[in-house]
Amino acid sequence: MICVPGTVPGMDQDLCRRQIEAIHETGKMVLTAIGTSQEGSSSHVIEQIALMPKMAGADIQHIGDAGYGGIALPENIMALSVAIRGKRHTYRRMGYSMRK
Repeated sequence: MICVPGTVPGMDQDLCRRQIEAIHETGKMVLTAIGTSQEGSSSHVIEQIALMPKMAGADIQHIGDAGYGGIALPENIMALSVAIRGKRHTYRRMGYSMRK
């Protein structure tokens, strides 16, 4: 797990990309995390934060849980998903049942 660029001092796009490349060289997947309360930011900030690790090659993105009641704001979870996957894929994934 590494920090999303812009969420902690010193973590920029280039460092994130280099860390992701190094981890991928070992055959592992990379999870980037928003873990410093930005999950409570505006949806516009979440959209920007979501695109940076995607461009750097991250495989999985985590949005932190420091929001109200221990979860990120639902509208920000949606903004993250739409920024990464687009509306059609996000809505389709939301509609899937865990039960088959």
